[in-house]
Amino acid sequence: MRILVVEDDDRVARGLLTALKHAGYEVHRAATAAAALAAPPVDVVLLDLGLPDRDGLEVLRELRHRPGTAIITVTARGEERERVLGLRAGADDYVVKPFGTAELLARIEAVLRRTRAARAAEDHTDRLTLGTVVLDPATREATIAGTPVTLTRKEFDLLALLVRRAGAVVSRDLIVDQVWQAHWEAPSRTLDTHIAALRGKLGDALKIETIRGVGYRAAPNP
Repeated sequence: MRILVVEDDDRVARGLLTALKHAGYEVHRAATAAAALAAPPVDVVLLDLGLPDRDGLEVLRELRHRPGTAIITVTARGEERERVLGLRAGADDYVVKPFGTAELLARIEAVLRRTRAARAAEDHTDRLTLGTVVLDPATREATIAGTPVTLTRKEFDLLALLVRRAGAVVSRDLIVDQVWQAHWEAPSRTLDTHIAALRGKLGDALKIETIRGVGYRAAPNP
């Protein structure tokens, strides 16, 4: 699960990054509005409204165009009027500084539950193609060079996620959230077993590379 911390205060940012990494999230930081808007897609944005190069509410409105992303404003602006403006601009939640780590983690979990359906809907529309592999999310059919391939429901969802993000490393946490819609508290071989099954069924049509300690990356074989 990927979180982008948009915070220009180095001390505050360091504290957030440490707490979120300790909780098991993949965390990135942007110190400016420009860096935040240029950052790759994430699952959650923790957005400070007091940014040095642009008004935070404007950034919030632009980020809101990403339907699969949850946005939590993290700001010192605690007045009711400011909270109302933030929520109307599209924030999924509004956290006022100072705050406790436990509260912030609980709010992140809550908005992720609410946005999971939106991420799933966004991810199940057009046909997906990588090399000779074609997936049709509408019919849940998979083919290799026109030949049908039988996949289980989880295998199809897993492969669709990897193909959709082809060339990028997809973290184990993101796969578990998107495919199994859960967070594993203990180590499990379930994901590795499904990857092994996919590799067997895909043969040389597609390469699924293991990025040790991080996740997997799909690419067409040369």
